[in-house]
Amino acid sequence: MAQAPAVPHGDAADETTTGLSHRKLLMWAFLGSDCMFFGSLIATYLVYKGKSISGPLPEDVFSIPVTSVSTFVLLMSSMSMVMAYSALTRGNIKGFRIWIMSTAIMGMTFLAFQTFEFRDFVQEGLTPRTNLFGTTFFTLTGFHGAHVTLGVIWLLSLFFYSFKRGGVTAERSLDVDLAALYWHFVDIVWIVIFTVVYLFGVFEGFN
Repeated sequence: MAQAPAVPHGDAADETTTGLSHRKLLMWAFLGSDCMFFGSLIATYLVYKGKSISGPLPEDVFSIPVTSVSTFVLLMSSMSMVMAYSALTRGNIKGFRIWIMSTAIMGMTFLAFQTFEFRDFVQEGLTPRTNLFGTTFFTLTGFHGAHVTLGVIWLLSLFFYSFKRGGVTAERSLDVDLAALYWHFVDIVWIVIFTVVYLFGVFEGFN
């Protein structure tokens, strides 16, 4: 008597003709649309760059050393995200928890830097309503900060979900893989923002 074909389980059951699961394909589609979203914000910033009638201007408020530290922290969080995923695929749940929490903490540290930076800018007279620079700057960096905040919440959810029996396992690593894709994306976007907005805005050689 012929046996019934085995029914795929886990991530394999959701694979599309591309070889990717439906969820991963959807994530790539979302990231693609987000690329266009941030691309339009960055393009708008560049179009209006130097068009402000009154100050303060980038060179008046930016502190490259401080922003460089926050940028370094965010970049290191990408490395810890890689370590978290690697630990999970090896079945090391304890290691996964350590690294995923480290990633979330570094994300929160970046947000703290951004909060204090915004506060200092406001004290120096720069708000979204001050000039074109303020409007485009706060819109661009504010939306990025919102993306980082969402990422931190996602990472913390995975951390606490890992304590549930069968919640986060090596066999169900797609949940973490999707979060890693999103987190690396916000890191890459920040590298572009840091270069275009901060470095181009302060150093004359970049203008």
